[in-house]
Amino acid sequence: EAPPKLEENPAEAFTDSSLFAHWGQDLSPENRRIALKQFQYYGYNAYLSDRLPLDRPLPDLRPNGCRNLTFPDSLPEVSIVFIFVNEALSVILRSIHSAIDRTPAHLLKEIVLVDDNSSNEELKEKLNKYVDEVNAHKPGFIKVVRHSKQEGLIRSRVSGWRVATAPVVALFDAHVEFNVGWAEPVLARIKEDRKRVISPSFDNIKYDNFEIEEYPLSAQGFDWELWCRYLNPPKSWWKLENTTAPIRSPALIGCFIVDREYFQEIGLLDEGMEVYGGENVELGIRVWQCGGSVEVLPCSRIAHIERAHKPYTEDLTAHVRRNALRVAEVWMDEFKSHVYMAWNIPQEDSGIDIGDISERKALRKKLQCKTFRWYLVSVYPEMRMYSDTVAYGVLQNSLKSDLCLDQGPDTENIPIMYICHGMTPQ
Repeated sequence: EAPPKLEENPAEAFTDSSLFAHWGQDLSPENRRIALKQFQYYGYNAYLSDRLPLDRPLPDLRPNGCRNLTFPDSLPEVSIVFIFVNEALSVILRSIHSAIDRTPAHLLKEIVLVDDNSSNEELKEKLNKYVDEVNAHKPGFIKVVRHSKQEGLIRSRVSGWRVATAPVVALFDAHVEFNVGWAEPVLARIKEDRKRVISPSFDNIKYDNFEIEEYPLSAQGFDWELWCRYLNPPKSWWKLENTTAPIRSPALIGCFIVDREYFQEIGLLDEGMEVYGGENVELGIRVWQCGGSVEVLPCSRIAHIERAHKPYTEDLTAHVRRNALRVAEVWMDEFKSHVYMAWNIPQEDSGIDIGDISERKALRKKLQCKTFRWYLVSVYPEMRMYSDTVAYGVLQNSLKSDLCLDQGPDTENIPIMYICHGMTPQ
């Protein structure tokens, strides 16, 4: 629905919201209230976004050396897919603008917008009007897919891929800004080897003041709950002493670029997953185990808004957990126990319905994929393995039942007594 109507309570305008920590001190109480309501709805400062130019300049954060690289004359074209649900219109338009402005025209075949059944009215008429204006100059350049019911981020990516026609497809959130020179390094790597799945290097668009914050170069991995995380690049990369070199990456954090036909051969995304979370980790594991590779390119930089809160669903954790168990059961062999252990649920009769995985298991067999042990040894040696686990769960104090054994703050994980909170495994 549209942002809720404003309360008539001036005191509320000065709530201790993180939105106003670095921004908005000079706003009137009324405007602070409007900004706060929009922030609560979108998870970022839509009030400010609406007032920023769509073609604002970005600092060029590429490592030294990126500007001197040369690329083949004939690179494949790319279709950029943006998916969204109830995103601020100005944020979507800035994503589109930056893609058009900072991708060489002869390489950008089209833009595909996937609206996962937004209820926000702005995203219907106003967005259509904008698309019509662009397409008047370049017929069919922007395609719009609208879902009649909410399918979630995972299936939205796949429906965008289905409509795309360029040889390479870039699947992105609709709250990003492309930096200069992002496309050529990616397309050159995929042209060289179509089994490479590529992630750009991400910088952060701060959700409150929309400033660009440079993130250090990193690979992308995950923990045993299958939440994504940034990793230090591997030793082999540092040894090259070349900050423009591709970084081998165990997984993907979310937005990625892939050869359109290879993506289908390898099995797209697991559409049996729900809503959001785990699908990119699953893709990374699958690509590696089934003969492809994943890498992050330091010279391809994209700024992405990290929201203060996610729009999709109240109970994100339940979806991530269910999706993680699907990955474990299809791809992780004897290491699947680690995922159950991380989520603190029993392996037998977990009580969680992960849906039908027979098709994904058949895919693994058909592609003749390697074992998860091979993946851990060859691709993700940093991942901790736990052997000889006697039991897992919660150790509760029998004399004072609100106290549990927990992991201490030290890096050595020294056990401490702590209140039983049930939030994470104790």
